[in-house]
Amino acid sequence: MENIGQIVIYVLIGLGVLIFFSFFVTVKQGSIAVITVFGKYRRILTPGLSMKIPFIEAIYKKVSIQNRSLEMEFQATTQDQANVYFKAMLVYAVISHDEEIIKNVAFKFVDERNFMQALIRTIEGTIRGFVSTKKQAEVLSLRNEIVMEVKQHIDVTLAGWGYHLIDLQLNDITFDEEIMKSMAKVVASSNLKAAAENEGQALLITKTKAAEAEGNAIKISASAEREAAQLRGQGVALFRKEVASGMALAAKEMHDASLDSSFLLFSMWTEAIKHFAEQGKGNTIFLDGSTDNMKRTMQEIMSLNLPEQPKK
Repeated sequence: MENIGQIVIYVLIGLGVLIFFSFFVTVKQGSIAVITVFGKYRRILTPGLSMKIPFIEAIYKKVSIQNRSLEMEFQATTQDQANVYFKAMLVYAVISHDEEIIKNVAFKFVDERNFMQALIRTIEGTIRGFVSTKKQAEVLSLRNEIVMEVKQHIDVTLAGWGYHLIDLQLNDITFDEEIMKSMAKVVASSNLKAAAENEGQALLITKTKAAEAEGNAIKISASAEREAAQLRGQGVALFRKEVASGMALAAKEMHDASLDSSFLLFSMWTEAIKHFAEQGKGNTIFLDGSTDNMKRTMQEIMSLNLPEQPKK
């Protein structure tokens, strides 16, 4: 009997310990527990250690207040009957920790599956309605407009459910294979046209610059040739002046020495022949070296010195 009594005492102590610990409940960080009494909402428990009445208060649901993400794939039709395929990522979360918001999140839908179904269908419907008013060529350039349209319409609906939309990303927008091929051809032809135009502009610029360079070179060459001709003319004039001055001085010295100036002309003639022979570089010069030719040459030279005969 004593053993039975001890067993009963141990059992009662164990039950007491279990009942004592059942007064405490732990809620994980990032979650809020919803407490009901006989199926009716009573209160919420924030993260940490809390107390509840055992066997009377029950945890109906733990609501996550962390950000959640959802990937979606769906199809829409444009105004010109082109099929558009979307891949999107949705980020959403509970609006706040307020009690009324938590109540909406906990009791608005039967379970999480029904909430996800309603959320996905609402977003798909909003995007399909927007895309149906646009043409195929406009869709790719309206990525931001589609996101803004969804946020504008779905924020009110999600607020009634206790959630708000943090971000919506349209990661991929594609069309049917035939449409994609035709779009690729359009882009390729556009790129070829742009390349041809750029090549033509480059060729035009190259030829224009070459023509400008050639014109400038001709101008520079002509200017240099003109300056060179001027310098050559000035050099010839200066040479003639110096020759005349030298000849006048030499004639004066010969006259002072009582010598015939014909010797000066003869000396210049022989020096010229010597210069021809030295600088001829293989060229042949034919000269009549006979006595008669020499006499005739001397007469011609001397005739240059004769005073001009007065006219009768």
